[in-house]
Amino acid sequence: MRADPVRDNAPMPAPLTPHPNWPSLREDAPSPGEPSPWKTLSTRQLVGGVRTVYEDRVEVRPGVEATYQYRPRGPRAVFVLPVTAAGEAVLIRQYRYPLRATITEIVAGGVEGDEDLGAAAARELREEVGGTAAEWVALPGFYPQPSISGVVFYPLLALGVTLGEARPEATETIERVVVPLAEAYRRLEAGEIQDGPSSLTLWQARGELTRRGWL
Repeated sequence: MRADPVRDNAPMPAPLTPHPNWPSLREDAPSPGEPSPWKTLSTRQLVGGVRTVYEDRVEVRPGVEATYQYRPRGPRAVFVLPVTAAGEAVLIRQYRYPLRATITEIVAGGVEGDEDLGAAAARELREEVGGTAAEWVALPGFYPQPSISGVVFYPLLALGVTLGEARPEATETIERVVVPLAEAYRRLEAGEIQDGPSSLTLWQARGELTRRGWL
């Protein structure tokens, strides 16, 4: 994922049909009047910018208080599993500084403001692996780490992908890895894809790929 993805305004081949569970993944604050078992006593911002972090003092129940650090609702990201017409998965190997290691992932990146999710997915596909897709399939979205973050991840399956020149960010170290779908799922089952959202996206895509005869 990138903090500052670059727009290239690449059009989607067709309007994206959201997955039925996407509307349930609210990106903003809870609805007015929604009951909450916790009471916020105080709040302060610890970190500003793209990855805002707050620290709240909360009352969990009468007589029980706690300090809670978290990322608020609002940020969104897309995860894309690209599949070529030949039935190949397009993975990436990316260096992750907190790990001091390079790991296998799928295409992913942040959604800019009110940017359309389909447009964001097309942009990330083009930037990270130089890809364009003939068809898009929305997969079930999810909260990646709801204990500390309100971020929402939207996974998609990109089909009929053709590959060209990638245009990653200057701060990214990315290697494109093209393997047969069977090999991608062997790596998943062997625990060789250690990025959680990438693994879940692969798992969610499996049913659709099987239905289409790719697996």
